[in-house]
Formats: sequence, C-alpha cells, structure tokens
Amino acid sequence: MGKYVLKRVLISVFTLLVITLVLFILLQLMPGSPFNDEKLTPEQHTALNTQYGLDQPLIVQFGRYVVNMFQGDFGVSYNISKNTPISQLIEKRLPISIGIGGMAVTLGALVGLLLGVAAALKHNTGWDTLCTFISVLGVSVPSYVFALGLSYTFGFRLSWLPMLYSSKQAFASSILPSIALSLFTLASIARFTRTEMLEVLGSDYMLLAESKGIYGGPLIFRHALRNSLIPIVTVLAPLIVDLMTGSLVVEKIFSIPGVGSLLVTAIQSNDYNVVIALSFIYSAMYIGIMLVVDILYGVIDPRIRVAKEGDN
Repeated sequence: MGKYVLKRVLISVFTLLVITLVLFILLQLMPGSPFNDEKLTPEQHTALNTQYGLDQPLIVQFGRYVVNMFQGDFGVSYNISKNTPISQLIEKRLPISIGIGGMAVTLGALVGLLLGVAAALKHNTGWDTLCTFISVLGVSVPSYVFALGLSYTFGFRLSWLPMLYSSKQAFASSILPSIALSLFTLASIARFTRTEMLEVLGSDYMLLAESKGIYGGPLIFRHALRNSLIPIVTVLAPLIVDLMTGSLVVEKIFSIPGVGSLLVTAIQSNDYNVVIALSFIYSAMYIGIMLVVDILYGVIDPRIRVAKEGDN
C-alpha cells in the first residue's frame, strides 16, 4: 500500500508542475500586458517589466516562481491591488468559498446517497419516481435559478435567512447559497447511486449473502452500498472541487466575496500572478482530491490496489 500511495503522490506533484508551466506559457501568449495604462511611456513599461522580472526568459521566471511558491510566496498583484501580496488577496476569499462549497458537498452527497439508496430499494414505486424526478430536476435546472428562487422565497418573502452574504452572519448567510450549489451534486449522486445499487442488488453475491442469513442494514450498507461506491466516488470527486472553488454566478447573486469573482477580475486585467496563483490552487485541489479518490479505490476494493501494484 505504501508503494502504491508514494507513486500516486509523485505523479500528482509532477502533474502539478506541468500544469503550472503550461499556465505560464499560455499567459505569455495572451494579448496585452499587466501594464495597460496608456499613459505609460515605453521606458516606463521597460522599467516595470524589469522591476517585476518580466523581462527574464520564461524558464527563469518559471523556476523563480516555483521556488517561491513552495515557500508560500505567490508574488504580488500588478493591477487589482498593486504590490499587495497575493496571499493576502486570497486568504480572506478562499476560506469563504471553501466553507460554502464544503457545506454544499456534504449536503448534496449525504442527501443524494440516501435518495439513491431509497430509490433502488423501492424500485418501481412512487418513491422511486419521486427520487428520479428530483434527480432530473437537479441536473437540468442551473444552480443560479435555484439561487434566485431561494433568495426570493426565504430571503425576501419570508425573511428567514439573509439575502446577501454577511461576515457577521457567516453561517446563516451561507445556507441558501450552499443549498443552491448542492442540488446538482445531490441529483448526480442520487442518480448514480440508484443505478449502481440496482445492479448490485441483482448480483449473485447478494443472493449468496442473503443465503448466509445477512439481512437489513448489514446487507445494504456493508455489501450492496460498498460495492456501489467506486463509480459514485468517481463522480463526486470533480464536483467537490467545482463547489469548493466557488460558483461565480451564485457568488454574484448572494454577494459572496469568494475567489470566483477574483479570478474573473484578474483575467480581465491581465493580472498574471493572480491568475496563475488561483489556477494553481484550483489544480492543486483537483489533483489532491483525485489522489484521495485513487487511494480510496484501493481501500474500497483491494483488488484494484493489487492489480495496480502488479502492473508496476
């Protein structure tokens, strides 16, 4: 198991470095520069490029950035907040996006799992139809539509929860956006859980387990659900990153000061350092989640770990 995990970690680190290099190259190919003020003279442009090291070869800039990055230094902002360390721009926004995204993931995964299991156990009944309808609705309707409906109903009409995000009421003002973001995850997990559970419940080893006197909860959760988890975990992994890095439209609706709006502003203003830092964080989170999922495969089904180690 140790060798299996070590190899996945090394591959993840190498992938992250490649992604960072590609980002550097793509940003160099973007039109314009971080200093788009028409009042600047060519000499001032040259002085600014020299000051920030942008006149150096790409490989030198990349090497310096990687070294600083591993020390927690993502550089400074060029335009959004001149000479402000990017870590200061992100440190207040990222926890908000992660907190709301984490609530959405937890809610969506748990409720979706329960709905999927219930739909499979009550196959071809009214409960199955209801769960299927919820799944189709959650996948088909964009999250911002749910966000607007929730904000109008529970924020404006009933005044149960804040319509806009407030740091003084962080938890209360995170409930509505979390619910809006969770519905797609809920629907996706419910749909996949139902499909996988139906397949597993009709398999021969489930009949064997029943013949050994295993019924009820142990049969459903220890045997049926566990053997359904691999495709469910695979579907859930990218959804976790998408939610935890924020949804720009939902953030706008609830005025959430998250990282989504910061990224769009940085791209529009050619603030290279901010774009690379946020893209690096997104990539690191995605690769980290996929690494955890890859390890979970081996925990859920040891045959996968043995097969992969046998290929090495």
